[in-house]
Amino acid sequence: MGTDDPPRAARPVHRVPAPPASLSAEDIPDGVLIADRSCRVVTLNKVGSRLLRIPEEAALGRDFRDVLPLHDLDGRDWWKCTDPYGGLRIRTRQPERPLLLADGREVLMSARYLRGAPNGSLERLVVTLRDARRRARGERNRADLVSTVAHELRSPLTSVKGFTATLLAKWDRLTENQKLMMLETVNVDADRVTRLIAELLDVSRIEAGRLEIRRQLVDLPERARKIIAGRVASGDPEDRFRLEVHRPLPETWLDADKIDQILANLLENAMRHGAGTVTIVIEPHEGGAAVSVRDEGEGIAPEAVPRVFRQFWSGKRRSGTGLGLFIVKGLVEGHGGKITVGHAPSGGAEFRFTVPVGTPEFV
Repeated sequence: MGTDDPPRAARPVHRVPAPPASLSAEDIPDGVLIADRSCRVVTLNKVGSRLLRIPEEAALGRDFRDVLPLHDLDGRDWWKCTDPYGGLRIRTRQPERPLLLADGREVLMSARYLRGAPNGSLERLVVTLRDARRRARGERNRADLVSTVAHELRSPLTSVKGFTATLLAKWDRLTENQKLMMLETVNVDADRVTRLIAELLDVSRIEAGRLEIRRQLVDLPERARKIIAGRVASGDPEDRFRLEVHRPLPETWLDADKIDQILANLLENAMRHGAGTVTIVIEPHEGGAAVSVRDEGEGIAPEAVPRVFRQFWSGKRRSGTGLGLFIVKGLVEGHGGKITVGHAPSGGAEFRFTVPVGTPEFV
């Protein structure tokens, strides 16, 4: 390079990040048990100790089969069946599977075989354990959901099929009033199926964390008046409802359709399970607004309160899918709010949810 050539720009220095510190068994969220080449336990983390109900110090140095006795679902000793130390040396792992502990509790177990050389003897047996109760609960929920959906769909679809078949086969022999009655019934049942499908989609989005909130300026009292007017138009007595608005209310940016859904579900719940006048109270609350829906019925038993917002809870009078309040809770929390249940001043149940002011989507 000549003396008159401009100096070259210095190249940026790319620093290699320091490698993370090595993980310990306590950093792993699952239970971990490690046995050495002589089958003795050398590591048991706290999660594993809690799952096995044995202190770490009591497990160290003992044969892993005594610390972790496992049986398959047919009652066979799992370690005799698999023989990690004396079996085939080409094995490197055991895929996760459900197994039973000595006390009958189910766990999900997987294992890794660490060998000193390919096809060599086993140097370390690393076993990971997870409590299977959450998986079992999820499977029960899915089974309950399928059962509920099948039950709820059977009735309207049977009605739709029956009346449609009758109309097609006997159209000329039916009176106009009969035709109208059948078509109205088909229309109502079709709406019922549509609502059920909408509920299932909401449940799916809430559980997957994919709930979309499309914010716009929402007048909460006006939305409540709209829901009440809809109930009155469908045949409920107007004097059954009361709306109380405590001003000044802040401007709230919420999803109007979802707010309507929340209010409609809470009003339906109060009408179905409560009694007397149903009161909606809207008031300012800590940088947002609070909405309370109260009835004058028996209220909710204290022991039932923790279950109210779970799937399939229906109270004493079992009706509907039992998904409404679960969906309400998901919609409220999707807005960044909270919902609680307690006793109304009149003695019935009070569902109260709060929502923040929010910001428009274009901000």
